[in-house]
Amino acid sequence: MLPSSSYQPNYFSIEDILATQERTPCKFLQDVPRMGKLNPSAEEKDLKVGTELELPLWLVLDGAAGRQLILAPELPKIYREAYREILKADATAIDLHKFNLYFYELGSYIKHFDRRGDVHNILLHTFTTRFRLIMDLANNADSDPTIQNKLDTLERRLFKDGHNARMKLNTWLLESGIPLKAASMVDNHRKRKRVNEELV
Repeated sequence: MLPSSSYQPNYFSIEDILATQERTPCKFLQDVPRMGKLNPSAEEKDLKVGTELELPLWLVLDGAAGRQLILAPELPKIYREAYREILKADATAIDLHKFNLYFYELGSYIKHFDRRGDVHNILLHTFTTRFRLIMDLANNADSDPTIQNKLDTLERRLFKDGHNARMKLNTWLLESGIPLKAASMVDNHRKRKRVNEELV
């Protein structure tokens, strides 16, 4: 079965295709013949050096690879310093769905354009900060359904998987009829603790 999603380049992943359709700002470092149609504001047949455009990420990736770079990509605004500061302040309060449907998927590509590593750090910070929120939602899905609308695609999938796992656990606890007991190691620890307290 082909994977439905991927956080590595994957020709068969719909999420990967949609994420790399995001338009990314870039600046051409050399003339490109017969590609003037990419610039709707120009009448020349060729793209001139210094031209600034927003192109799909999949095209930018090819142009920014290799020894002889054709263009220099820039960070999309949602990964720039102003937005990074917002995420650092309180990532759980942000409507990540409005930032981008594929915030993490897109960021896994964009981070390679950032030599300082700020994009990598903010992706990690955002995910680890919001992970507890996702787990709380999965365990209490009826608490506030509007919060789910603030999750990006990856977070929604994690929420769905976590919620399904919680429902299966609840069903098993209700239908199995098997009483849960503390492990013998826990009982032994309690006994030793009780003895130590009595000796004191």
